[in-house]
Parts: sequence; C-alpha cells; structure tokens
Amino acid sequence: MFRLSEKGEKIQVMFGSIAPRYDFLNRLLSFGIDRRWRKKAVRLIKYREGSRILDVATGTGDVALEIARSTPASVKITGADFCREMVDLGQAKVATSPYAGRIDFRVAPCEDLPFPDNTFDSITIAFGIRNVVDRRLGLAEMWRVLRPGGRMIILEFSTPRSQFFKQVYYFYFRRLLPVIGGLFSRYNAYKYLPDSVLEFPSHEEFSQMVADAGFRNIHIHPLTFGIATIYAGEKE
Repeated sequence: MFRLSEKGEKIQVMFGSIAPRYDFLNRLLSFGIDRRWRKKAVRLIKYREGSRILDVATGTGDVALEIARSTPASVKITGADFCREMVDLGQAKVATSPYAGRIDFRVAPCEDLPFPDNTFDSITIAFGIRNVVDRRLGLAEMWRVLRPGGRMIILEFSTPRSQFFKQVYYFYFRRLLPVIGGLFSRYNAYKYLPDSVLEFPSHEEFSQMVADAGFRNIHIHPLTFGIATIYAGEKE
C-alpha cells in the first residue's frame, strides 16, 4: 500500500482546503488562458474507437470533460486524483454534464495508479506533475499503465526564457497572485503555487526525466511566451 510522504500529505490537505474555490480562482488568476492551454493539450492525445484515456491529477475534472467533448462517444475517460475533496467536486460537475456515462473517477496518487499494465491509449496530467513528490515514480507509473504506442501529455507551468517577460511574470506570480488568491481562499496555498513552479526543472532536465522513465519521441510545446509548456512522449 503506497503511503504519501509528509510533504505529499501536506499538499493533499492544502488542495482539499482550496477545492471549493479552485475552479473560480483558476479562471481568475490565469485570466481564462488555462482553458486554451487545456484544449491545446487535449488535441495532442491519441485515441481510437473504444479507447480508454486516463487524466491524472484530474482535480475537478476540467481536462476529463474536455477529452469527452473532443472524442467519440465510445471513448471512456478515468480521472484520478489524490485529493478526495477535488474528486467529489469533479463527480458532481460531471454528473450534470452530457458526459456522465463516459467519465469515472478514482482517488489515487500519481505514484500508485490502481490500474493494470498497458490499460490506456493516452494519459494526460495538467498542472499536476509539479505536485507529485516522487516525480520519477509518478512518470514510471504512467508509463506502466500506458499501452504500447500510447501517448502521455503533460501540461505544466514553466519559466519564460525572455528576461523582460520573466520579470513581469515573477512579479505577478510572487507578489500579486498570493494576495489575490488569499482574498478568496488561503494565502499559503497560493504562495505555494509560485514556489512550486519556480523549483520545477527546466525543459531540458524534465524532458530527460521523461526519457529516463522510458518515453520516446518526446516533444516540447511552449505556450504563451513560455508561461506553460506541453510535454508529449510515447511508449514504444
């Protein structure tokens, strides 16, 4: 039985505490751009009739719903998240959507996915991999449950390369975002966000980590001046 580390448990509790305001603050703090990023990521998935797709760190199910909107009715989607409060909100959101029969949820961390080997045709994880304490184990688990020929898509915040834009970005991320987030939710949670982004590996370092997990044909797609990045890799 996998046990979260002390750090993992603290992150889990933090997300549980902000779950009720999570969707609202995502839209507010990203000026709605996060929706475009998710759509671009979902366009890169591989599927066929009857495919199964896994969305890891699904949160309240935004990516799972976008996958359902973008794929045939025969495609089934599973959302997995280590935070019960997020999953409960996702289930309620999906229940009122046209895709209730196609999306199911599991409470599980990325490091211990409760699925057999070679189960899914595509795996997505949006803004979640930086919260995985043991990223190498998380990537290995996603490789394990992905079918040969399948594709993994990771969408994550990143640091812009332009010095000017980096300064603007840092000011917003470090100074403004925690204050705005604190007005509607918990200040500490929205201070954690920029801290977790700034400690995330560079494009090159993270791509090597993805390759070390066994993925091949790795591609990097920077978004919006490098604020976010899509990493795509395949299991041969």
